[in-house]
Amino acid sequence: MDTSKLLQELLETGQSLAEQGQQWVEDKAGIPQDDGERQAALESMGKGALGAGVLAVLLGTGAGRRLTGSALKLGSLAALGGLAYKSFQNWQGVHSTKAVEQGSSIDQLEETDAEGRSQILMRAIIAAAKADGHIDDEELSNIQGKIAELELDGESSEFIKAELAKPLNAADVAAGADSPTTAAEIYLVSCLLMGEQNAQEKAYLHDLAQRLGLKPTLVAELERKMQNT
Repeated sequence: MDTSKLLQELLETGQSLAEQGQQWVEDKAGIPQDDGERQAALESMGKGALGAGVLAVLLGTGAGRRLTGSALKLGSLAALGGLAYKSFQNWQGVHSTKAVEQGSSIDQLEETDAEGRSQILMRAIIAAAKADGHIDDEELSNIQGKIAELELDGESSEFIKAELAKPLNAADVAAGADSPTTAAEIYLVSCLLMGEQNAQEKAYLHDLAQRLGLKPTLVAELERKMQNT
């Protein structure tokens, strides 16, 4: 399973879509069911077709349908990792009384470690897409149908399906954080699908931040950096 490539394509495509505006995102990433129209829509997105397909799956959720502001503007794993790393450094310089080993950002990891981190971040994205609390059995079935259309490799498809089917659990997502930088990346990527958050999403992000051990001042720094991206 090449989650790193999948996540990179999703971020690249998300950046392209977000730059076009919310209505364009909804029209373009809402891949038509008709085979001919679907193929044309995917081809129009060029090399980001796979990312567009995965994004379309996530856009099937309430969070995905409300892409606004800085959502999905980072555009690459390097940008995500750099933003998390720099945000923690800035926060530590102002708010921390002792130096903490912050760990490596995803763009600094070797292939095997980068793949493991990518799975952690993809898990966080999928959980965030479920955080509005509105994925019922029918919607889940529709989303799983879209996954089948993407023709992902078996492992990737099963991974996404399994994560979508899981009950929402911030503790499960936070368990992947093995360093402050990883925790910052998880929080940032969880915000990517959330523009104007509803009550359930705000509660989920608050719970996630606490379980990740992120101080309110660091959360504020991460959100400020993302908004200014």
